[in-house]
Amino acid sequence: MIPDIGNSASLDGYECWNRTVSVHLPKMTLTFEDFPPGRFGTFGPRHVSREEILEFAAEFDPQPMHLDEAAASKSMLKGLAASGWHLCSIMMRMMADGFITRTASLGSPGVNEVRWLAPLRPGDDLTLEVDVLEARVSRSRPETGIVTFKGTARNAAGEALCEMTSPIMVGRRAGAAS
Repeated sequence: MIPDIGNSASLDGYECWNRTVSVHLPKMTLTFEDFPPGRFGTFGPRHVSREEILEFAAEFDPQPMHLDEAAASKSMLKGLAASGWHLCSIMMRMMADGFITRTASLGSPGVNEVRWLAPLRPGDDLTLEVDVLEARVSRSRPETGIVTFKGTARNAAGEALCEMTSPIMVGRRAGAAS
């Protein structure tokens, strides 16, 4: 369960992918101690439009199955589908909006695994389930914890589209490393 962050300020109005986005600045910061192993939360839904899929593909992954309906229907995806990298980007944004931007995050050493399980289609509504697989204190930096998250993106039918496992370095509460 995500702790109550109380009142938050917001910065409204910057544009991202042709949508106006709000950024909330919480008063409370989540620390390593807020991430015990188990289900952390579910985020979304997040609607994905055909236009968004085409725009991302044209810019970053211009393959026929992401840009052209006819070519996509002849591909192994059997229809227009978002780039897997687009889906990963959406998952990252959902995690950032959901909890990372209010976490004492110190960055990540990388992604352990990404698995694309089913195509993301135009019109899908995504939810993101986030589990904490492991939370351990750094041996070399006891003021830092390493939390390994597994995110699973699902469409409205509940079908798993992507799984991503990634560690994040997170600051510990003051005095916790003593």
